[in-house]
Amino acid sequence: DVQLVESGGGLVQSGGSLRLSCTASGYSGTAYCMGWFRQAEGKEREGVALIDQDYTKVYADSVKGRFTISQDNAKNTVYLQMNSLKPGDTAMYYCAADSFCSAVPAGFRYWGQGTQVTVST
Repeated sequence: DVQLVESGGGLVQSGGSLRLSCTASGYSGTAYCMGWFRQAEGKEREGVALIDQDYTKVYADSVKGRFTISQDNAKNTVYLQMNSLKPGDTAMYYCAADSFCSAVPAGFRYWGQGTQVTVST
């Protein structure tokens, strides 16, 4: 099975930046779609950004122009660069992987433990 470990969360002021990392292990050599999701307290988990096996990137409207997803295959790592952060971005951020991309969390089999991002005013 694929194991995912996120890092890079923390507390940042509004307008600041953070870069999240997700390192994967347990690959069988099959390429995966990688995604970032987030879940704020009391809300449902929502998609933030996806990158598929062809390196096509998809973003939620709420983060377009501010967040960038990228990957380093040599390091088996996917990144989420988050700029111009807002208090509304406060959430637990999760990395996910599966053979095919999905816009919904139920479409991903493999998940990391999450990393907390808190944006203060």
